[in-house]
Amino acid sequence: MDEATLRDGPRLPGPLVRFKRWLSAHHMTLMTLADTPHSIALGSAIGIFFGFTPLWSMKTLLSIGVAWLCKCNKLAAAIAVTLHDVILPLMPAIFWWEYKVGYRALHGAKPRHIRIGHVSIWDYLHSDVFMRLVWPTLVGSLFLAIPSAIIAYVIMRTLVDRARSCEEQPDPNS
Repeated sequence: MDEATLRDGPRLPGPLVRFKRWLSAHHMTLMTLADTPHSIALGSAIGIFFGFTPLWSMKTLLSIGVAWLCKCNKLAAAIAVTLHDVILPLMPAIFWWEYKVGYRALHGAKPRHIRIGHVSIWDYLHSDVFMRLVWPTLVGSLFLAIPSAIIAYVIMRTLVDRARSCEEQPDPNS
């Protein structure tokens, strides 16, 4: 083993290196936004909230719109909802869990077995399919989106507060 491997550890595969750079860049963008820590954290929480909803084509616009209504940082909301796409491979399992929880919350019973493969994209426009599939999933998403948004707010508020307090401390070597 060479000295660099011992010091830095084993090299990451190419996709993980790119993902780490992308995540670091977005983290730095959030930390350096010219806004209050509360505004940045609330915008991030709104983005995370909409990331868990089954409103795929509208989640970014909804997160920016709600951030605008709440007078918090719209860019933080857009970054957070985009950052949420990191868990995209897990979303079918998450949606299935949200459907089951939402169905139980709405009907008080375990959902019947459904076959998603037989539902075309155009079927989602019919009110029957919306009420059977989308509405329970949307209700169930609240059970994951709300706690995740609260946790995201607390974490982002802490991170931004820390980053700002480190910037304000005078350098003892000056």
